[in-house]
This record gives sequence, C-alpha cells and structure tokens, in this order.
Amino acid sequence: MYRIGIDLGGTKIEGVVLDASGQEIIRKRIPTEREHGYRHILQRLKAMHDDLVAAVPGQPTTFGIGTPGALSPRTGLLKNSNTVCMNGQPVKTDLEQLLGRKIEIQNDANCFAMAEALLGAGRGKKLVFGVIMGTGCGGGIVYKGEVFTGAQAIAGEWGHMCIDPHGPLCYCGQHGCTETFISGSGLEKRYAEKYGVKKPLKEIEREFYAGEPKAVEFMHWFFDRFGRALANLIDILDPDIVVIGGGVSNFSALYTEGVAQVRKYVFTDELETPIVKHQLGDSAGVFGAALVGV
Repeated sequence: MYRIGIDLGGTKIEGVVLDASGQEIIRKRIPTEREHGYRHILQRLKAMHDDLVAAVPGQPTTFGIGTPGALSPRTGLLKNSNTVCMNGQPVKTDLEQLLGRKIEIQNDANCFAMAEALLGAGRGKKLVFGVIMGTGCGGGIVYKGEVFTGAQAIAGEWGHMCIDPHGPLCYCGQHGCTETFISGSGLEKRYAEKYGVKKPLKEIEREFYAGEPKAVEFMHWFFDRFGRALANLIDILDPDIVVIGGGVSNFSALYTEGVAQVRKYVFTDELETPIVKHQLGDSAGVFGAALVGV
C-alpha cells in the first residue's frame, strides 16, 4: 500500500508518495495561489493528487492532507485556518466529491507531530508533543502512535494559550496569545514595536550572537516568554519529549537559554522532558499527512 500526503500551506502545496516502509517515492511542490479563492485551491489540490496517483499507476493508495486549522466536529467545516478563504467551508466533503475517494484531513501541526513521533526525533516515545514555531505557532499531540485531536479538534493549540492578557491583539481576536510573542512573525513585530525598526528574525539572531545589546536584550525577553509558555504546556501534558519545528527552531540558543527558562518556570524539581529540534526538516508536514491518510 502506497501512502499519498499533501501539505497545504498558505503559499505552497507539497505532495509526497511513500512506500509501505515509509520511503519517499516522489515529492512535488506547486504554488497554492490562495488569492484566487477556495474553489481554485480545491482544483490545485486535485491536480497535485492526480499527479501523485499517476506516479504509482494501478497501485492502492491512502490519502491524507495537512492544513492549518481543523475540521469542526460540530459542523464538519474548516475552522481556525490562516488561509481565511478556507474557513467555514466543507473542505473534506467537497474534496471527497471532487476526487471520488475518502480522505483524511488533519491540522498541519498534528501532521508534523505524527511524522516526528513515528519517523523522527520522537521515535520510541509514548507521548510526543510537536511544536511549530514558524510564521504562526501551533502544536500537536501524538499518543501511542496516534494523533490526539480532542473533543473540539483543538488539542495541542498552545499558540492560542494566553500568557499576557494585556499583550498584543492576535488574529484570533484575543490578546496576548503565545503566537504573538514567540512565532517568527510575532517576534519581528515585537522587535519593531520595541525598537522602532523592522528587521528579519535571522538578522536579529545574527546580532544576538555578535553581542549587539538590543538583540541580546530582545532575545532574553523571547527566551522568557518561550519558557513560560512551554512550562505551562509541560505542566498540563507532561510529555515524554517535545520536538520543535518551524523556522524559529533553527535558533540554536533556544535549546540552551530557552530551555533554561522552561526549567525555571516548570512545576517540578527537575526538568527531565527532552526539548529537541526536529529531525525531518521541511519533510515532516507532508510525511505526517501521508501517515494519517485513509
């Protein structure tokens, strides 16, 4: 049985075919073109699906999609996606009709967590929490090799856990969400607010390592917020491992100074939870989509 997975992002659609052992057969990328709206995105997904099926002609396949947001258990419609034209739409129903097959749709952070739990840094661990710290901030929970989505399909959404009720306004409508402080886009906005100049996160990171005072001050502020947020999560979930992905995960000081702040705030005498960088890189989301497919 071959597994087909598609990772639906705001700017790109990535697809993969895995064989029975989890080895990659083919991978492709195309632009999402979300500016053309919901129906256009569905056609882009169909085109990718058909190309991937054609790579293993006549073979049985499963199919899964990872996307920002989640399907509401109450309505069956997509919610909480930052590709806003997808929200409130019957994505699963429409795609199943368009493709003529059953599909599985999972939150992209859940797909990341699934891939790292089965194929990456979380292999052999019972309870894995996968963190996405990129443009946004999300998370996924995998327990005994299965994604745990929760009663409302919001399990793992630590990016919208409030750590400062007087903090910045988040796109979700609340103030002070974790995402507004420790995502890549959130960090760049907070730096511009604090110092009156816009800089990409990579430049701030370079200045931090060079000892530039503003960058050092700002990054210590970031480590504190990261520590508070992740300590809160560990207090509740107590996972066997935390695996971090997304662009911010490449900041090496996160695993020293950032983890030191988690240790400072967590409710235990000693932090024993490994907090590690992903192993699968950009492959994790699309691999996870393939692994959750039906």
